[in-house]
Amino acid sequence: MPEIDLFPLFLSLRVAGIATAISFLVGVGLAWLLARRRFWGRDFVGALVTIPLVLPPTVLGYYLLTTVGRQSPLGRFLEESLGITIVFTWQAAVIASCIVSLPLMVRTAQAAMETIDPDLEKAARTLGRSELSIFLTLTVPLAWRGILAGTALAFARAMGEFGATLMVAGNIPDRTQTMAVAIYDAVQGGKLTLANTLVVILTAVTVGALAILGWAGRGPER
Repeated sequence: MPEIDLFPLFLSLRVAGIATAISFLVGVGLAWLLARRRFWGRDFVGALVTIPLVLPPTVLGYYLLTTVGRQSPLGRFLEESLGITIVFTWQAAVIASCIVSLPLMVRTAQAAMETIDPDLEKAARTLGRSELSIFLTLTVPLAWRGILAGTALAFARAMGEFGATLMVAGNIPDRTQTMAVAIYDAVQGGKLTLANTLVVILTAVTVGALAILGWAGRGPER
């Protein structure tokens, strides 16, 4: 059994956890907007949300580099004015994971919200409920299973993110090396036993998280 450095696992859990939280907060709002509002450019917003699912990860990584890299206007501003560098940090991995997991959160939650009878929300409005109150006490509770499913998918996708992460966060041991990148590094170095072990660990953690969330969605068996 090869010696296993657990840093990539802990980093992947941290990155996936933060990315999933951000995807949840942003995604549920976007899902409601797409499911319940009709506005000019709605289809464009929907396509923009979905596009990370179909673009190659290296293309997403390139877009991120041109957006937050040191040579980009935003990257130069952050570094020169605030002393913040994003590329080749674990925070860059969070951004990459968030972008690739957000579409799963949005589309799954949107589908759940679209199954809710609009008349229920209309009835709540006639009773003087605010839009925020309706969203928090009616829409979200009725769509919670879909939202939970989207959260599970977003976490799993964030745990396995590789291409965009490698481009913007790099492969720096004990700094930015996630599990997916560590597996790639092990294979490239001919350490197949290590790669197999890391694959098993990553698979077990991801499947375990999905199983727990699935159980939470169904509730305990009676």
